[in-house]
Amino acid sequence: MSDSRYTAQHSTDPDEFVKIVDVVKIFGDTVAVRSVNLSVKRNEIFALLGSSGSGKSTLLRMLAGFEDATSGQIMLDGEDITAVPPYRRPVNMMFQSYALFPHMTVEANVAFGLKQEGVDRAEIHDRVFEALDLMQMAGYSRRKPHQLSGGQQQRVALARSLVKRPKLLLLDEPMSALDKQIRQKTQIELVKILEQVGVTCIMVTHDQEEAMTMAHRLAVMTDGQIVQCGSPQDVYNFPNSRFVAGFIGSTNLFTGTITEDAPDHVVIESEELSRPLYVNHGVSEPLGMDVHVSIRPERLVVSRNQPDGDYNWAHGMVSHMAWMGSYGLFQIRLDSGMVIEASMPSLLLGSIDAPGIDEEVYVSWDADSATVLAS
Repeated sequence: MSDSRYTAQHSTDPDEFVKIVDVVKIFGDTVAVRSVNLSVKRNEIFALLGSSGSGKSTLLRMLAGFEDATSGQIMLDGEDITAVPPYRRPVNMMFQSYALFPHMTVEANVAFGLKQEGVDRAEIHDRVFEALDLMQMAGYSRRKPHQLSGGQQQRVALARSLVKRPKLLLLDEPMSALDKQIRQKTQIELVKILEQVGVTCIMVTHDQEEAMTMAHRLAVMTDGQIVQCGSPQDVYNFPNSRFVAGFIGSTNLFTGTITEDAPDHVVIESEELSRPLYVNHGVSEPLGMDVHVSIRPERLVVSRNQPDGDYNWAHGMVSHMAWMGSYGLFQIRLDSGMVIEASMPSLLLGSIDAPGIDEEVYVSWDADSATVLAS
């Protein structure tokens, strides 16, 4: 339960359960967060995604109250918490290191916050074991942190964060301490737990796969700013800039000029390709403007046979091939000299049609596979 001295009103708009308005954070001469505006929905799992120095962790710490905003406003469930100290906010944060007390048992670690608030002993016991049952850790209640695996320590840290029933849960790089083998399984399990509890969650990560696996929506940050916000699918499939296209997964970027502009399609000529690009959506950029086109490796088809038509294909030679487990990744040097990447499911790699290194190939894509970027 949150601090009894904190009396929050209920937000009338579930789409603005957390509302960040023009928030700025300056450290000396460095602007760490630049006028960020963001709304997070009630019970949403939201990811702040960015590289080191992007401002994502500073923004998370301001939500927790560990850093003061230089200017701007932070609202939680209709209440302005910008100046509310951390211990009075109905917010809990699970740190990257988990920060478990090594001398305490699992039960004592989870109970710590409730004891600090003076909660009745019987209620503490019930709530602690309710949280441990949820994490499937009740059988480990007498163990110390060093007797647990990394994944088990994470579950204890999450139980400790949820036992106080916060309105907002903050996760700082939640999977960074886990081995890659168990990371994906743990990501899915954590999402199930958060959705079962029904808590609003904001997480920070630099791992694109983690953000796309766990979050209902995400915001990409760089240089202290949010540059794109949306569902993982929308941000991946429809990036709004070269930066986002390259940061979220891998992509092939072509430079060209708009030569035909219609409401439902656009044609782009590129010196990097032997044929024009026909893209199945209109753009706001004018005829004759230089633009960039993003095509993901998995949207390219590699074949020995020349495609039909005058658009959306190129000729080249396979310069390298790497087996990635579930798929193979081809590097193909086009006639223009540009090297692109195309992927093929592993099941197709053993077929007689799969090209080998130094073989001439054609790459093609459909009109829905490309995204035109003005910046």
